[in-house]
Amino acid sequence: MCERDGVKLTNLDQPLFEGATKRDLVDYLDAVADRLVPVLANRPLSVIRILRGQDPFMQKNLPKYTPDWVKRYGMWAETSKRQVSYALCDDRRTLLWFANQRAVEYHPTLMTTDVDAGPTHLVLDLDPPAGDDFAHVVKAAVLVRQALAESGLVGTVKTSGSKGVHIFVPLVPGQGGEDVFAATRALAARAERLDPSVATTAYIVEDREGKVYLDSTRAGSNTVAAAYSPRLRPGLPVSFPVAWDDLENVVPADFTVHTALDLLGGKDPWAESMPEPQTLPADLVEQGHTIPIARVVAMHEGKRRARARERKD
Repeated sequence: MCERDGVKLTNLDQPLFEGATKRDLVDYLDAVADRLVPVLANRPLSVIRILRGQDPFMQKNLPKYTPDWVKRYGMWAETSKRQVSYALCDDRRTLLWFANQRAVEYHPTLMTTDVDAGPTHLVLDLDPPAGDDFAHVVKAAVLVRQALAESGLVGTVKTSGSKGVHIFVPLVPGQGGEDVFAATRALAARAERLDPSVATTAYIVEDREGKVYLDSTRAGSNTVAAAYSPRLRPGLPVSFPVAWDDLENVVPADFTVHTALDLLGGKDPWAESMPEPQTLPADLVEQGHTIPIARVVAMHEGKRRARARERKD
């Protein structure tokens, strides 16, 4: 056992996941704490943990044994109908505590605890069809970048740490959550329209026809894997910032807890590449309010298809 910043670290040489030990996780998170903590700070945090002999699970509500010095933020969870005590990972010490708890993935909300400020970013999550066709994802990302430019906006991009990418547009504070959600839908629709053979906004998987899905459901109190967060995949890849011009020359597996530090070289490309906060164009917001929410449409369509199958049987 050893100790860092007052946190006792245990069983560091135990296997964590395919190709990585707990020490690999702790050492990586400690080394990027000065870059990771700023994107987690003051945001309710969910983590994905993997305990020995158990399946991975997402933890939102802090366990009873959480130290008193870990900051907390209470939020009502509509799904479970209860008050949830989220962590605020505002410092290295808290990050190390999570690492020792075998928390691999870090998913902060897109809003801070200053609810009146509204979402801090507009985010599109690009998911490839079955397989690891990252070149297909890059083509879709180029469409999103073009749609942003035609809307007078600028974004930055990172690998998701899985198979896709996340595109972030920083926002001027005070823009309402519903308007940001609407603008995200409109941006996805505009990108899809540029080349519908490459990208789709179809929420139902079987309707995507082998295209990259432009997920516009990341908004407000929803979460997204943070820049520099490891992901629970073989070798522990990490969500890594990539320059637009370099996107076609990389694959997500290039960036892992074993390789990311050397590639960073002491820099913080996520902070360095982030544009200035922007105000969403009124026409983008207006268009978005005419586009139904994908989950709601899919729910009704799923029920309709189920009824049709029942009638057929």
